[in-house]
Amino acid sequence: MKKILITDDDAELRAKLSEILKEAGYLTDEAASGKEALKKAVSDEFDIVLLDLMMPKMSGMDVLAEIKKVRPRTKVIMITAFATVENAVDAVKKGASDYICKPFKIETLLATIGRVLEEIKFEDSANKLDLDYTFSTLSNQIRRNIIKLLGSKAGMRFVEITKELGIEEEHTKLAFHLRMLKETGIIEQDPEKLYSLTKEGEKIMDYLRTIENYILT
Repeated sequence: MKKILITDDDAELRAKLSEILKEAGYLTDEAASGKEALKKAVSDEFDIVLLDLMMPKMSGMDVLAEIKKVRPRTKVIMITAFATVENAVDAVKKGASDYICKPFKIETLLATIGRVLEEIKFEDSANKLDLDYTFSTLSNQIRRNIIKLLGSKAGMRFVEITKELGIEEEHTKLAFHLRMLKETGIIEQDPEKLYSLTKEGEKIMDYLRTIENYILT
């Protein structure tokens, strides 16, 4: 069973999240502060840490940095308010796997956790294959889905991509992932704002097929 550490200074929220995740089949533990979360992360190994971005004394960003030092393989999902989404995006750049905004639906929480667990599975398979390529850009499921979508339908607008991927409510998150893929030269955008794969992006499709075939076998 996958283990998740819930870190938030709101005791009621921690209890609610713990109940939801246990019902979904996960093992859970709780931390009321960043310091407590770090102590637990050192003494135990968690697959995922749910981490509130805004906490007293030690911010979620500071906790993220320390967790990545002691447990680099542990995935972190930031919990943030809508007003601090940009900070959450910054946290993803610094090592968080994803973020969810308060208030959030149970389905959104579970879907995000599911994506991050797929990220772990993807990275494990890539390491076993020992492919000579940096997979940090590809490990995220949303980015992989964008690449596969543009591989099958070149020249798509932002709104079309959100509809095809079923993430109409996550515009900010999609924009962030598209920007990352553009910065790494995997996708490009023409003057008419249409997204498509670059030549490098087309090569990436072959890597994805290799790894995903490995996962399925």
